[in-house]
Amino acid sequence: MRPDQVTLGVLVSQVPRDAVDDAVMVCGVREQRSDGKLPAHVTAYLTLGLSLFPDDDYTEVATRVTGSLDRFGCWNAAWSVPTSSAITQARKRLGRKLFPELFERVCGPVAGQAGPTAYLTALGTARGSFLRDWRMLAIDGFDIDLPDSDENAAEFGYAGSGDNRSAFPKARVVAIAECGTHAFVAAEIDAYAVGEKTLAQRLYPRLRAEELLTADRGFYSWTAWDTARATGAALLWRAPTQLDLPVVKILSDGTYLTALVKPTIRGRRRERLLAAARDGLDLEDINAVPDAFDERGLPVVHLARVIEYDVPDRDGSGNGELIVLLSTICDPADAQADELAAGYHERWEEETGNDQLKSHLRGPGRTLRSRLPDLVHQEIWAYLIVHHAISALTATASAAADLDPDRISFTKALRLIRRTATGTADIPPSGLD
Repeated sequence: MRPDQVTLGVLVSQVPRDAVDDAVMVCGVREQRSDGKLPAHVTAYLTLGLSLFPDDDYTEVATRVTGSLDRFGCWNAAWSVPTSSAITQARKRLGRKLFPELFERVCGPVAGQAGPTAYLTALGTARGSFLRDWRMLAIDGFDIDLPDSDENAAEFGYAGSGDNRSAFPKARVVAIAECGTHAFVAAEIDAYAVGEKTLAQRLYPRLRAEELLTADRGFYSWTAWDTARATGAALLWRAPTQLDLPVVKILSDGTYLTALVKPTIRGRRRERLLAAARDGLDLEDINAVPDAFDERGLPVVHLARVIEYDVPDRDGSGNGELIVLLSTICDPADAQADELAAGYHERWEEETGNDQLKSHLRGPGRTLRSRLPDLVHQEIWAYLIVHHAISALTATASAAADLDPDRISFTKALRLIRRTATGTADIPPSGLD
């Protein structure tokens, strides 16, 4: 195979059988049927196939997928293609825990290892994959329309109420994506009434020290910042408009340090904390600044760096917009203001990932197939896994051609994968741009 070619292959190559079997074992959903038909691993691959081919019915998808499963040792050629009813019953046996477990096993970072040379070793020239030593991530949310069944309505609910109620129940998803490749690396799914901040709070503890998380101003709260910061990850979030940001120290590049104080800390104690910060005292030393900790020894104040810049005529009205960013990267030597401003702009790459999943993979205006909540959870996780697999394949293709992954058409890659899902084909990356 020429170096400028990439074998797209089939979905199984990105979701290994061993990972599926391990997830099945952990979740305790191994098949119980004596005839061995539709074992758990086959049902898992069929469910992924349903997300890869949303326009086809169960039997058609099964027909498309089983040829690939046979080549990968996941299908017995003596078996007949399962019926829609059989697939539905098999999916019910899997429950809702298998696919998030499988996601955790196969949907890790794509763009290479973090470290001093990360920006040089990212797959292809994945612009926005790294800011110096940090892997760039973004967090955002979206909702998904579900079939209007009583079960889905009871668990997920609708948007709005009365005459303004949505036509279909909706599930809410909040996900963390790798900026350079659009690959989702963590997610939470719940009812529509569960807010984005609540779901995001479940995701922050999964951050790692080598990562930098960007977030829009809607995600900021003291609790969110405190939780995410405690992981050791770097943060780069847009500040809410009304957030008080007192100047503690002006830095060499024109940015400044501020003190983020827990909202319940007010009056004289708050003033003492600000004075201690301006005096350069160590706010992380309980002996130096006892006021900086609560009765459980937890911090109530954090230093943060503020980066301000104007975006001219952002909405086309001729007026500029002031962007105010907060970061845990407090030393300009670690990242200059222009680097952080450019890094925050990469947050919009997750919007691209959301659109790829909702508008191209699933299809615009389309509801899910599943009329039962357990199956809804399966289906959403399956979409996330399939999207990750495609993102990984396009990143590999971009590396072969030394292109930014943004230059690889997601739509064309999806068409090629669907076309070759019953076999493998060597596809030059030039055919994807």
